[in-house]
Amino acid sequence: MEYLQLGNSDIKVSRFCLGCMSFGDPASKMHAWTLNPDQSETIIKHALDLGINFIDTANTYSAGTSEEYLGRAIKKNIARDKVILATKVYFNEGHLSKAAIEREIDGSLKRLGTDYVDLYIIHRFDYTTPMEETMQALHNLVKVGKVRALGASAMYGYQFYNMQLVAKQNGWTPFISMQNHYNLLYREDERELIPICHQFNVSLTPYSPLAAGRLARLEWQTDTLRSKTDQTAIAKYDGTQKMDVNIVQRVHQLSEKYGVTMTQIALAWQFAKGVTSPIIGATKTKYLDDAVGSLKVSLLKDDIAYLEEQYTPHRVVGAL
Repeated sequence: MEYLQLGNSDIKVSRFCLGCMSFGDPASKMHAWTLNPDQSETIIKHALDLGINFIDTANTYSAGTSEEYLGRAIKKNIARDKVILATKVYFNEGHLSKAAIEREIDGSLKRLGTDYVDLYIIHRFDYTTPMEETMQALHNLVKVGKVRALGASAMYGYQFYNMQLVAKQNGWTPFISMQNHYNLLYREDERELIPICHQFNVSLTPYSPLAAGRLARLEWQTDTLRSKTDQTAIAKYDGTQKMDVNIVQRVHQLSEKYGVTMTQIALAWQFAKGVTSPIIGATKTKYLDDAVGSLKVSLLKDDIAYLEEQYTPHRVVGAL
């Protein structure tokens, strides 16, 4: 495993981040394919064995049970200071108000069974709360030791820039990571958000690097429970299927050329684009093994151009 510094912080993270949206009680009705505590621990333990030290969840994943399952697995399998835990706040009452942030961090810490998180991420931009209120509340969490560093997720470039500016003007803690929607089938953030992240030395930790599996296989749809029921992924990708299948075909062609998997080509492209740690969600250990294999794949400039050539502008998805 390889490790990189997260933004300007002293936090070093693995080149992959284990995403925990697949862990949690199905009775929460968030997703039908989530894994139970034992199954979740199997995936988490395997990730740790591979050297993945960066794990991401959220306060609302499966009504908080994702955090609970993760906390139990960490306690049983690794020392707390050997893992980088990230969780998120926004999809809750009060969004990013001071009261909501203070309430939600305490809930997350209790469910995770820890007294701090390494990275606290705002899940979206809050149109209802002044940025100053949000940034000061987040800064206060860092001051009291409940949070080591701050990250942001999908939003427009100007919103992220303004939040960073508010932090700088007031001497508050800025964001060091951006968890945005980014893959070969969705590259809209290359226009403004990603250049802004580079300007602030903010690390990219994109979600959905495989476009919910569509970059990992030739078939657009499969018979899996997730493929049939993941309405979020369907809304993101199926509307542009006719144009995007051409990109999927090129991923397959390069995988055949180099004798590797499509997953490894799609992730190697991410690393070539300067991504620090893409978020990998997995319901089977073999998916993690496949992903880690991408570290051995180096794409040439011509390969990258070949993969990107068929891309056409998409409607904005994620920064909503």
